[in-house]
Amino acid sequence: MMEIFQYDFMINAFLAGIIIAILASVSGSFIVLRRYAMLTETLAHVALVGVAIGMVTEQNPIWVAVIVSVLSAWLIEYLRSYLGLYSDSILAIFLSGSLALAVVIVSVAGSFNASLFSYLFGSILSVSNEDLIVMTVFGSLSMVVLLGLFKEFYFIAFDEEVAQVSGLKVKLLNFMLVTIIAVIIALSIRVVGTLLIGALMVIPTISALRYRLGFMKTIFLSLLFSITAVLLGMTLSYHFSLPSGATIVLVILAIFTVSIVINRK
Repeated sequence: MMEIFQYDFMINAFLAGIIIAILASVSGSFIVLRRYAMLTETLAHVALVGVAIGMVTEQNPIWVAVIVSVLSAWLIEYLRSYLGLYSDSILAIFLSGSLALAVVIVSVAGSFNASLFSYLFGSILSVSNEDLIVMTVFGSLSMVVLLGLFKEFYFIAFDEEVAQVSGLKVKLLNFMLVTIIAVIIALSIRVVGTLLIGALMVIPTISALRYRLGFMKTIFLSLLFSITAVLLGMTLSYHFSLPSGATIVLVILAIFTVSIVINRK
């Protein structure tokens, strides 16, 4: 087991995986409770546009993905909050449109290569020191805001209308929340890929909710599930030469299945 840590790239991979597991599980709890889970899939596809732009312009794809994801998250929230468009319709438009745009960009630039596919399905073993620094900085800022406004986000997650009547600046808080989600997703695509990040943010929370332990305990249980899935998934990936992102998601699905069986009623 310990021979895994003889390699610097494996240490980076485990550190990146743990960072993303923490960020995804905590933020995912608010998204799931608001029935806004498809936002994760949409922003993951939007982040792919940023990756494509970064590769074409020879910039760091992670940095560009963060910028594009945040701007798109603001636009989605503006259309939902101020123009009254249905959430599922907006997400469907952005999901399909961003994927199409990403394909066109890389196709025109002739950038279809192994590096692009690593962002589609995840390539945690290729996480560099620079990637790790970006994840740590942006992840820490996101977590500070998320924990600092924890009660407000909690209130809005359960009843947005009552929160607004109570005097909370709901629209501003919504913009802040989707910004955090966008940043976390953009950081995560290097670990599990754009096609799988939604699972890492949603399934651990859904699994934890099956135990009906209350909100705080649900978050901690979701955090436990996420970290377990990342550590076990990466270990299995290393020993059996399996794709890291897909293996992590399969472990999460196994945890979800066990939660369903234990809590059948």
